[in-house]
Amino acid sequence: MATAAETRAMRRAIELAARGLGHTSPNPVVGCVVLDARGEAAGEGWHRRAGGPHAEVEALRAAGERARGGTAVVTLEPCDHTGRTGPCSQALIAAGVTRVVYAVADPTPVATGGAGTLLAAGVEVEGGVLADEAAAGNEAWLTSVLRHRPFVLWKYAATLDGRSAAADGTSRWITSPESRADVHRLRAEADAVLVGSGTARADDPQLSARTGDPGVAQPLRVVLDSGGTAVHPGARVLDDTAPTLIAVARDTDTSHLAGTPAGILRLPRAADGRGLDLAALLGALHERGVRSLLLEGGPALAGAFLAAGAVDKVVGYLAPVLLGDGPAALTGAGISTITQALRLDVTDTVRLGPDLRVTAVPAVPAVPTDSEEN
Repeated sequence: MATAAETRAMRRAIELAARGLGHTSPNPVVGCVVLDARGEAAGEGWHRRAGGPHAEVEALRAAGERARGGTAVVTLEPCDHTGRTGPCSQALIAAGVTRVVYAVADPTPVATGGAGTLLAAGVEVEGGVLADEAAAGNEAWLTSVLRHRPFVLWKYAATLDGRSAAADGTSRWITSPESRADVHRLRAEADAVLVGSGTARADDPQLSARTGDPGVAQPLRVVLDSGGTAVHPGARVLDDTAPTLIAVARDTDTSHLAGTPAGILRLPRAADGRGLDLAALLGALHERGVRSLLLEGGPALAGAFLAAGAVDKVVGYLAPVLLGDGPAALTGAGISTITQALRLDVTDTVRLGPDLRVTAVPAVPAVPTDSEEN
């Protein structure tokens, strides 16, 4: 059983792992704290970027000789393979660590097995410490590994009566500067940000992460535009801030985009003939290394993703504003009666200026009891 010092170290390791968000894809975010033989913190580190040293290696370097006879506390099971870096299991053994505590087992076939290698070398190993907290911090990577598609976070802004714009279409600004700054944080943490043709036409968005940090990682900008009519040369989404991908139907003429920096992704149409096949889109993005996708499109695009069961988290920014009329924040989700409603579990609520940010995930359906089944 983990000691109090190890549990504290794991919480610190989870905090460290979060520093890698937006920088490590397609790798996971990982944090590590090394405790010396007396149980005191000797070194810490996190995985800063794909191809760079893993968290364990950084923490061992910081700890130096104090690692010998000590404990490594890490958010993910140490890897057991050689890629762009060597196996962390062997680095821990070579450093003389006698105990390893990790939170989440590595589900990837190529990297798993570190715990077994450590045990075979005589290192004491304990897994599952603060596993839920660590898994939440690595939700995008774990989803991509287990579902072979990016983790999808739908972000929207609305008034308290659920309107995304006024009756005349104006929407700037429903929410506060604090909320808008938080959206840029979400963009910086995502591998890609997606809008549909309607948003591209109406707003001419740039879709960049403007956080004030010159080292911020910019997401891939994706526009879902089956007919290829929403983006034209000179659009802000085609500037040099970040790469851009235009997803179109296979038979769409994109000659007007020749000479622009946009990449073209050709996809099959949806089965109902409306829009593009979202499963094919997510599969293609996954193949390009996208592990987290921020969905910023309008209400119809969000509805299509929800209807397809392809939304993993919802972040809603609710402003203390009433409009009475205007477009709803969500349409076309395929819900026609209350029994079909998608129930959510709220995981976080935060005040941002005058607004309320609500974070929620799809609820796991309750298993009916025998009496309910009868």
